[in-house]
Amino acid sequence: MKIIKTINELRQWRKTVDSVAFVPTMGNLHAGHLALVREAHQHAENVVVSVFVNPLQFGQGEDFAAYPRTLQADAEKLQNAGVAVLFAPDDKELYPNTTQAFNVEPSALQNELEGKFRPGHFRGVATVVLKLFNIVEPQIACFGKKDFQQLVVIQQMVAELNVNINIVPVDTGRADDGLALSSRNGYLTETERQQAPQLYAVLCNMKDELQKGRRDFSQLEQQAVEKLNNQGWQTDYVEIRRRSDLAHARPDDNQLIILAAAKLGKPRLIDNVEVDLS
Repeated sequence: MKIIKTINELRQWRKTVDSVAFVPTMGNLHAGHLALVREAHQHAENVVVSVFVNPLQFGQGEDFAAYPRTLQADAEKLQNAGVAVLFAPDDKELYPNTTQAFNVEPSALQNELEGKFRPGHFRGVATVVLKLFNIVEPQIACFGKKDFQQLVVIQQMVAELNVNINIVPVDTGRADDGLALSSRNGYLTETERQQAPQLYAVLCNMKDELQKGRRDFSQLEQQAVEKLNNQGWQTDYVEIRRRSDLAHARPDDNQLIILAAAKLGKPRLIDNVEVDLS
């Protein structure tokens, strides 16, 4: 496996290979990331993984400085996973002018759900992902469904800007007790870690209610928020949306997704559950 830190070297390597699948990450890799790598191997001979903690997607008061940076451990995992290239640029390499004057402006979806609580987050995500796409030039890029709103924003960007890359969604990796795998799980105390699967359990209960025929979406959402808050969570949102574009769900929609974000102590966890009513 090559470890490449400059755009020029990555582009020189890219000229020597044909098919490339790409997995963009912010590092601190866990089993969920490695599942993305395994999926990428199914689509191309060469897999490129980027590790870059992107300052553009962190808002005021968020944990950019504290975000765990574990490049050596990440490199070992990626080498064992058969990755061809680890692309690990620093901030000056991707943002040589310090500030990014030209940004990708997502649709109004960027201001809903996660975007309501993290202003500018999806602008930062879309901008860095497009920069990475332009550098790596993959035919395939794999994104996890845990960050489902991010996945939809990237799909919309690729479609509207005519980016010739196939976006492959990958199912959320979970611990045995159902907790969605996330780098932020490392911030949980032992007691909080035992409690954390409650978030997924509440979403699964909502899915069961929907499959039984309930269509009072607002009441279901409110009941879920109250249940989590009563268990000690600080819930930002629990919402039922149409899966294809994350528009507000209507009673006759069959392909739904329930999305949630809530704090348990200091860590803020997100999760979602897909619902098929067809």
